[in-house]
Amino acid sequence: MSQPLDARAVAGRFQFRGEVSALEPHGNGHINDTYLVTCRVPGASVRYVLQHINRNVFRDPSAVMQNIERVTAHLAAQLAGEPDRARRALGLIPTRDGRNWYEDENGETWRAYQYIENARSYEAVTSTEQAIQAARAFGRFQHQLANLPPPRLREPIPDFHHTPKRFAALQKAVAADVKNRARLAQSEIEFCLAREPIADVLLKANLPERITHNDTKFNNVLLDDATGESICVIDLDTVMPGVALFDFGDMVRTTTSPADEDEQDLSKVTMQFPMFEALVRGYVEAAGQFLTAPELQFLAFSGKLITYELGMRFLADYIAGDTYFKIHREGHNLDRARTQFKLIESIESQEEKMNRLVESIA
Repeated sequence: MSQPLDARAVAGRFQFRGEVSALEPHGNGHINDTYLVTCRVPGASVRYVLQHINRNVFRDPSAVMQNIERVTAHLAAQLAGEPDRARRALGLIPTRDGRNWYEDENGETWRAYQYIENARSYEAVTSTEQAIQAARAFGRFQHQLANLPPPRLREPIPDFHHTPKRFAALQKAVAADVKNRARLAQSEIEFCLAREPIADVLLKANLPERITHNDTKFNNVLLDDATGESICVIDLDTVMPGVALFDFGDMVRTTTSPADEDEQDLSKVTMQFPMFEALVRGYVEAAGQFLTAPELQFLAFSGKLITYELGMRFLADYIAGDTYFKIHREGHNLDRARTQFKLIESIESQEEKMNRLVESIA
């Protein structure tokens, strides 16, 4: 029988400097368990991030970690000679036996990173400058990985951004209706059904394969406390081959609205056009050197598609009984889905204007 996870005991398996003096939950991610570890060293302290990988989501944690090993090493090499480079890419902390992750006696996988001081992530963007910084960060991330040598990265979650399969999964969840919840989400289900034709647009566009982050929420960029500059992209679990616009679309989803991802007051949810313009300018500035004309053509559309995709995922998870995303209240995933769908409506009302802007910049 498996024993409860003991994060403090696991912390002792990594090459942390000094003695662990504090360990506490950190952040509010939906998937993994994350802890902030503080260690005492003579006259000071040093901090680390310790994470337990959720193997219900990532069925092959070794694939996740092999990708992260390669990506973090490549980013470090790309940053060689740059000032403050230790803060500009995540650095894995090895275990005491020299590996880059630890598997405990229950078969659970853990990893640790150096904590990046004097920088933080934010749940919601508050200025166009922050939006520009986030877009630059993810555009730079893609650009720095464009020359990653073979072999091809692994796919920890196959078909992660395969929107037609997400649509099919929603249909399956509705048909099974194991928790008798479909009746509580009829309008949301109908919303998704009405937009099925957009699901395969990017797949049919034959866009080039890139190395993408695949979870470009605004809170996955650290901004420097003093300057506000984007310092580092975090949460690399879903880095894998993909389409560049999946990343840009998720930036639109998470950065253009002033509301939280699970906002219950839908009147607060709107696609702020100045934020979208900031994203386009920052992203094209950082990634435009390698983007093709078809990729630029679908920049505006990608925001609607990825918002639709994640909304379906939240809705399917709610109907299926909340088995994927962590929830903190009854109906949490349904609230998340409703927020996505309200954002889609706002995007649709401005889509022509968004396309004209992209044409003028790109």
